[in-house]
This record gives sequence, structure tokens and C-alpha cells, in this order.
Amino acid sequence: MVGKKLSIVVSTLLLASLLGGCSSSKTDETSSNDKTIKIGITQIVEHSALDAAREGFITALEENGYKDGENIEIDFQNAQNDMPTTQTIAQKFVDDGDDLIFAISTPSAQAAYNATKDIPIVITAVTDPVDAGLVKSLTNSGTNVTGTSDATPIDQQFNLFMTLFKDTKNVGIIYNTSESNSEIQVKQAQALADKLGLTLIPQGITSVNDIPQTIDSLLDKIDILYLPTDNMVASSMPIIVEKCYAASIPVIGAENGEVENGALCTVGIDYNKLGYESGLKAVEILKGKSPSDIPITVQENATVVINEDAAKKLNVEIPDDIKKDATLVTGGVN
Repeated sequence: MVGKKLSIVVSTLLLASLLGGCSSSKTDETSSNDKTIKIGITQIVEHSALDAAREGFITALEENGYKDGENIEIDFQNAQNDMPTTQTIAQKFVDDGDDLIFAISTPSAQAAYNATKDIPIVITAVTDPVDAGLVKSLTNSGTNVTGTSDATPIDQQFNLFMTLFKDTKNVGIIYNTSESNSEIQVKQAQALADKLGLTLIPQGITSVNDIPQTIDSLLDKIDILYLPTDNMVASSMPIIVEKCYAASIPVIGAENGEVENGALCTVGIDYNKLGYESGLKAVEILKGKSPSDIPITVQENATVVINEDAAKKLNVEIPDDIKKDATLVTGGVN
């Protein structure tokens, strides 16, 4: 009789244990499904192009059901153009156990990739992800990285300013020597200048404090100043425009934001759309796709952008055949 009672007690305990286990498993599954996704956004510096890319990224997330403060938590960090800080930010995201990192600019992307080979990284505003050591190829990264490239149509940009200023012979270009992104563009510009019979005069800078003196040293040597998609340069547009236009030197941008901030014109890409495209790739990752299976893309449809205030300041008449299909903006010119 005692043995029978003991058997009943053991059976009851086993049943309770099984039911408890099922309940715990269900609770854990629900908790996992309700987990807030942590996304770290690292940006080298704040200026119009990079800010637009960040805004486009967040919009893409929101339109696909991922909203900050609801089911995702976004931690935005700005390195203020300080390279060591990009590493600190990246390591913070790793230590915090973030689920995804969005890196805006080549230095930010390189810092994130140096910090983790496991957490998915989505990039934008990186001219050449292969040369930057982030991926093995654009079609199949072979790493934890995917996103978008901001490679611009330099040949179309040169053709535009050669159409507007047919007598151009000497073209200045300033760039941050610490950004591989910028050095790549200088090489591309040099090859194109050689092809067109132009003399390219490059001047490297290491901080924004170098820019006034660098511009002054170029003004009597150049007919045009061409600006690459360089973060240090883009954040210094007011002083660049002021000095060049005082000497009647046209400033040609490599992206739309530079024109909105005073450059005369460009054939450029839309960084908001670029960031949005990166956001769509992030959504794919959050739904289970591997970054290495998502190609890195380049924006195909570039747009002619003309700053009417700059044209007026420089007394430049934009031909109707160019103007009719262009996006016209104002601002950035005193």
C-alpha cells in the first residue's frame, strides 16, 4: 500500500514538472518574441548628407514596423569627426549587446567592423567598401557587412562643370588625408583630369583648422574647386564657399548636400534615399537574412542639382537645356 501511494506521489510530481516545463518554455518563447531590438547608429560627424542618410534609414525601419521606443531601441552616437571616438562608439555597441549596427561613413564602418565580426553591420556613405576592407565583393560580402555605397558619377560631374566653364584648365581638390573614401576619389579625379587634359591640384588636410589656409593657397592657382564626398570638407562648407566666391572661383560639389550648402552644382545622389535603401537591408536582416547574402548597392539615378544663389553670386548663366531637368535649390551663399 505504501509502495502504491509512493508511486502516485512520484507520478504527480513528474506531471507537475512536465507542465511547469511547458509553461516555462512558452513564457521564454513569448519573452524572446517580445524582445526589444537594439540598434546602434554610429556617424562620423553631423552634416546634411550624413544626417539625411540617418533619417532615411529610420524611415525605412518605421515603414516596416520597427519603431524606436516600441519594438526597437536606437542608440545614436556622433564621433564629432574624431577617429579614436569611432572605435569607442563601436566597442560600446558590442559591449551593450546590440543586435545590429548602422555605420554612416567609411571611418565609422571600419571601426564597427574592427570591433565585431558577429553583429550584423549595415553601412552607407562608404565609397568603396571593398577597398575599405569591409567586404570581399559588392555582390557577396563574405562578412557581417552589407549596405549601400555613395560612389558618385565623377565623370558626369566633370562634364557638367566643363560644359559651364569651357576654359577650365586647373582644378583644385581638397580632401581629408585620413579618409580612404576621399583618397579613392582623388585618384579617380586624377585619372579623369588626365583624360580630359586638365591639371588637378590636390591639397590634403588633417583637420577643419587647415581649411582656411589651404583654400587661400589654392585661389590663385585654380579655375575651379572640386569637392569630393569628404566629411571634413562637407562640414566646412560655409568657409569654403565664402573664400572661393570672394575670389570668383566656382565650387563644384560631389553630392546634393554640398550644393544645398553653397556649391554651384553637381550631378549627385540623394543621401536620404541611400539611407532608406540601407534601412530596407536592415529590415531583411532583422527578419533573419544574413548580411553576406544581401548585395551592397549603388544609387543608379543621379540628378543635376544647381544652386541658384551661387549662380547669381558668380554671374553664371545656366543653359536652359541643363536647367530644365535639374533640381534647383537656394541657400548657403551670403
